[in-house]
Amino acid sequence: MQNLKTSAFSRLNSTTLLGAAVVLGMLYFGRDILAPLAVAGIASLIILPLVRKLAALGLNRAAAAMVSVLLVGGCLVALAVVLTFQLVSVTSDLPQYREAIQDKVESVRAMTERPFARLEAELSAVIPQPLPESARSGKKNSRAAAAAAAAAAPETDTRMSVRGALRRLFALAWGPIGQAGIVLVLLVFILLEQESLRERLIRLAGLTEMSRTMQALGDAAEGVSRFFFSQFLVNLVFGLIMGAVLAAGGVPHAVLWGALAGVLRFVPYLGALASGLMISIFIAAIDPGWWLALSFLAFYVGLEVIVANFIEPRVYGHSSGLSPLAVIVSALFWGTLWGPIGLLLSTPLTLCLVVAGRHVSALEPITILLGEAPDMTHAERFYQRALAGESDAIIRDARTHLQKQSFAKYCDQILLPGLALAALDLRHGRIEGAQQERLLHAVSQLTEVLTQSPGAPRSLRRRREVPLLNSSVGAHLRELRQARLGRWQGSLDVPQGSVVLCGGLRHERDDLLSELLVHALRVTGIDARSITLDQPEEGPPDTSKAELVSIVFLVYPVREKLDAWMGVVRDLRENLPHALLVTIRPSFFNEEVEAATVKEQVDMVLSSFEEGLAFASTHMRPAIKV
Repeated sequence: MQNLKTSAFSRLNSTTLLGAAVVLGMLYFGRDILAPLAVAGIASLIILPLVRKLAALGLNRAAAAMVSVLLVGGCLVALAVVLTFQLVSVTSDLPQYREAIQDKVESVRAMTERPFARLEAELSAVIPQPLPESARSGKKNSRAAAAAAAAAAPETDTRMSVRGALRRLFALAWGPIGQAGIVLVLLVFILLEQESLRERLIRLAGLTEMSRTMQALGDAAEGVSRFFFSQFLVNLVFGLIMGAVLAAGGVPHAVLWGALAGVLRFVPYLGALASGLMISIFIAAIDPGWWLALSFLAFYVGLEVIVANFIEPRVYGHSSGLSPLAVIVSALFWGTLWGPIGLLLSTPLTLCLVVAGRHVSALEPITILLGEAPDMTHAERFYQRALAGESDAIIRDARTHLQKQSFAKYCDQILLPGLALAALDLRHGRIEGAQQERLLHAVSQLTEVLTQSPGAPRSLRRRREVPLLNSSVGAHLRELRQARLGRWQGSLDVPQGSVVLCGGLRHERDDLLSELLVHALRVTGIDARSITLDQPEEGPPDTSKAELVSIVFLVYPVREKLDAWMGVVRDLRENLPHALLVTIRPSFFNEEVEAATVKEQVDMVLSSFEEGLAFASTHMRPAIKV
């Protein structure tokens, strides 16, 4: 069996933790430099497919990069201009709703101030606090002095000049415009130097890791592209729904508000909040009552809750390779470090780290914690659930698997590898007593449910929890079949060569493997029966019936019982001279005897239940149907 995977946290030490702290400090204090680089890098991954399409049409690398940037930038600028003019049109219509806005503000103020005014009046009535005469006269004198000073003060023009307004507007816009310019320059140079940067990364990782580095770069680019495409589709549908609802409600500029709702959702959390408040305030301004605004707000909140909590985590998670929880955690982490820019880039940046963790061992814990699915095989998941005693979940997954695959394949891929993990831990003393009981109970319930015939009596199909914990699981399964089919597990009046025997030595391991193989054969119509080979009283009923047996499947021996197993093989050669002796050696068991020793004793050594099923099907004809 392959060595168990080592814990990713075993590589954590003081040096690793110190390095992580230094990296976090660099990310926080160097955000003014790193944030534009990250934005340009993510944007280059998004635009790169367009650059390749244009290059395939005959443009050189530089021309394709410049045309791609101009096309994307032109689309963004055009969208911004259209939205700006629409917003200006909306603001020009607001004066006609001024009276409605004032009435709404006054009503809201009255509703909020009335409870406090009533409370103040009641407190004043209960605890009157009259001011003394001197305080009253002093208060009157101070009011008169303040009024005289205000009258004597010269009037100043508080209106801002045109030059001052332009200066202030330019100062406010210079920061975002400057940042956008830096990102644009970085984006152009990254696209122009894309091949050179890729070669530098390969040299940095080492030429021996070229294939792994190329795979990591390809996975990152594909994941980021899928994420933004999925986000675009979700926000587009959200905007269309909001626009249709607003148009149906008779709200002016419904197209603008729908587009704004979809565009602002590209800014996680804050964008959705801002668009909802803006649209609600506008509806409250144009509608004389409150019903339309409150109805829209309730619909918006409900739709946002559904999209944010059910649709986005699944769509973004499956499209990007991140778990739904990782999408939220990454937004909190990068938003705290870099603010709104980090919030916008949280998922792409985390995706790049997850992809890197698949190829860089130092980042593997990030991939395990934030990846779409934990790096755990079906067999490991079966073993983990068996230790936890989650029998119902194991049975449910087994039935789902059996709807698509055979029972033999389920044993080869899940059940037997999971039992091998349990045997290894048990041999090294890593399983406690309570865990052993839960493990045995889970395996007992699973095998009894899966190996029962659909036509078995209800009394035989009930789970017998207590006896199973005190006996061999395989022996119990054989007793159930004997109670249903008789001592010889079927009729002896069958054609020659139509019976397959599955047996091993008197041991819980051999009993269970024999019973599982018997069921795997019987569900395909093969008359398979189990036997304990070192118990003569359970051997063939009569030597005259030896011609009924065509194949004997032997459980692969362990080193401690090799001599007894070889003695059983000699007896089978004498009693069943015409039967083929076959054994199955699963690749995940490592305590068995070497294959060369066993091959000398049997006719065939197979490696899985599926191979055994194929071998039996080709060397005999089906005799029963179960």
